[in-house]
Amino acid sequence: MTVSTLDTTQLYRLPWTLADNGISWLEPTVLCNLECDGCYRRQESDPHKSWSEVMEELDTFQRLRRTDCISIAGGDPLLYPLIIDLVAEIKRRGLKPIINTNGVALDREMLRELKQAGVFGFTFHVDSRQGRGGRWAGKTDTELNELRLEYAELVASVGGIACSFNATVYAENLHEVPAMMDWAHRHIDIVQTMVFICFRHVVPEMKFNWFAGDELVPWDQIWYSTEESGREVEIDARTLVAKAREQDPRFQPAAFLNGTHDPQACKWLLTQRAGDQHEIHGYLGPKFVEAAMNSYHLRRGRYLSYVSPGETRHGRAAMFLAGFIDPDARRAWRTYLGRALRDPRKIFRKVHLQSMMFIQPVDFMEDGEQSMCDGCPDITVHDGKLVWSCRLDELKQYGTFLRTFPRNGCQAQQPCSGSGSCAEAKG
Repeated sequence: MTVSTLDTTQLYRLPWTLADNGISWLEPTVLCNLECDGCYRRQESDPHKSWSEVMEELDTFQRLRRTDCISIAGGDPLLYPLIIDLVAEIKRRGLKPIINTNGVALDREMLRELKQAGVFGFTFHVDSRQGRGGRWAGKTDTELNELRLEYAELVASVGGIACSFNATVYAENLHEVPAMMDWAHRHIDIVQTMVFICFRHVVPEMKFNWFAGDELVPWDQIWYSTEESGREVEIDARTLVAKAREQDPRFQPAAFLNGTHDPQACKWLLTQRAGDQHEIHGYLGPKFVEAAMNSYHLRRGRYLSYVSPGETRHGRAAMFLAGFIDPDARRAWRTYLGRALRDPRKIFRKVHLQSMMFIQPVDFMEDGEQSMCDGCPDITVHDGKLVWSCRLDELKQYGTFLRTFPRNGCQAQQPCSGSGSCAEAKG
């Protein structure tokens, strides 16, 4: 597996923290209409939260955390009976409502209702391991670009709504990342963001024991585990950068979010590019992202997350203005000018901005420590506290986050005899 070299000291460290962040994660339901490989959310007999519960969680966010947008997730939030009212309430509170959905339940009538309620954007999760049926059954991620285009064109048809896509990256579809990025480029006018999420799961080869407090938890009882030996669960952001450079050798990230236990980990890795449907003119660099984040925070009191389609249409101005402080933007502007001088017709093409984000979830260190996203945007609420959404089911099932310790030769998969902290299982 090819891994790209990337010096994080040359990138802008995104300023997100637990208390001051661009995004917060709200789950009004766990009900879903697909079964994604690697899903970390269990189905429940009563899948929907009450309106009062959801309002309490929004109150908690606004009491404990500055945030620019609320990612409404699940489950699939379009299955939540009060989704229209929820979008309107988030908008009323002065926040951006973003719907994270697989898109199955979305039609034009619902889209229009959501727009009227004030939805700011959609993030569609589409990849080849979701168990989709009908004409999408068994399709590769390259073939699923057709479905992505259907969703993007539907959103664009009503206008004024940001459109983003997520895809989980497995060993099986890693080679398709360049094709998905190329598709996003060709539709840069209607797709504002493309996100790739590295697959994570608990597999038999992991040399750890898992504990809830002092109780040993057999690895195969953890929801996000598999008995399938040999699955690749360590794809990281640098691997995705290497793949991206197969599609465009100039590909260059601008900003990152480090890990709680690894300052050089690229847990969230942001790239900003400018171009039209025919050509990418270049990549805007760390100074551009820093200026965008800090100026937004000065004006709004919070860090920037999603931007509207109208704002991303100013790619030409962004390259020119950012060029005064950002060398990468300056190079992009010069490339654009050179192309326009050779073919003046290109001046009439609209230049757009498009974001690429690589997300690298939990990493396991040799000593068993779990390196999470330091300043995670996908923080949710549980029992009035801010917690990692990707590990919420640990709290629901065990009342605590699971800890890991190296086995050091101990292969115990049942609670050790006696009392105390199970020293035998911890080695």
